[in-house]
Amino acid sequence: MQLPGLIDPHVHLREPGATHKEDWDSGTAAALAGGFTAVLAMPNTRPPVTDGGTLGQALDAARRKARCDYAQYLGAGADNVELLPQLAEQAAGLKMYLDQTYGPLRLDDMSIWMAHFKHWPRNMPIVAHAERRSLAAVILMAALFDRPVHLAHVSLREEILLIRKAKEKGWKVTCEVTPHHLFLTQEDVPALGPGRSEVRPRLATAADQAALWENLEVIDCFATDHAPHTLAEKDGEDPPPGYPGLETALALFFTAVQEGRLTLEDLLARMVTNPRRIFHLPEQPETWIEVEPQASWEINAAQTYTRCGWTPFEGRKVHGRVRRVVLRGREAYRDGLVLAPPGFGRNLRG
Repeated sequence: MQLPGLIDPHVHLREPGATHKEDWDSGTAAALAGGFTAVLAMPNTRPPVTDGGTLGQALDAARRKARCDYAQYLGAGADNVELLPQLAEQAAGLKMYLDQTYGPLRLDDMSIWMAHFKHWPRNMPIVAHAERRSLAAVILMAALFDRPVHLAHVSLREEILLIRKAKEKGWKVTCEVTPHHLFLTQEDVPALGPGRSEVRPRLATAADQAALWENLEVIDCFATDHAPHTLAEKDGEDPPPGYPGLETALALFFTAVQEGRLTLEDLLARMVTNPRRIFHLPEQPETWIEVEPQASWEINAAQTYTRCGWTPFEGRKVHGRVRRVVLRGREAYRDGLVLAPPGFGRNLRG
């Protein structure tokens, strides 16, 4: 089966500052292995991407190492409100961290939120990490400023119902949900262990998960929130939150298609069409993936490209195998082998 190349609007590639977990090379190799031909990288690196210098550093690493196409977000801070609009055309969008996250970018002062909403160009995306009350607040902010906002990794029943109401009002709100919030719940925590189950937002209840599936039409995108940490870190005394996801997402969703929970059209809308529209991404000419939809296999971290070396879906039996990826007319992946060299990826905002 031939499908368009997938787009992941939410990945963490850990460069600069934490390349023992992942970098632009290993992360984009993982993307190709998972059927993704484009990824949008988050700014909560070390240092975070918050100005021209750090943006240039991230894009230079991507230019040298990325194997698939990409763009890089800028991070909203208290002191870069007027600076960032000058860099907007070079960025995937503006990321606002309004709840607990990995890194120093959390914004608690809503006057700073308002300043970013006012100054950031209206034609460029704003993505918010917002949960519960802060999610309600940023939806109100979008309505007050009459501009779009994209809500990252929605996980709770109360959140998806609020987003539904906002959309019914005609407010300019879109959202994404991750595979781990659709396929794991709090009931999986004992099997995963306390460290390996750490993620933000946290795994929710079975009722929350059911609400996401029941409100599928409200969900615009499936985004992996690929957030790799090593097993030593996850099993340590202070485990950081985050899961790898690029190499398992498509198979999880193909399995849901086989089970009748999704249609292929649902999958493509949320992994190709809507991300391209919401984030104003160019078409990738001569780009497609070939998937064997009936192929059955067992997820095994030892066979993945991500540097972190583990997955919360270890041992899960799934359907749908990526056999081949063609990116801009060149074979980039075939039967387990990444063929695109480092530096083959193009900057989608270049």
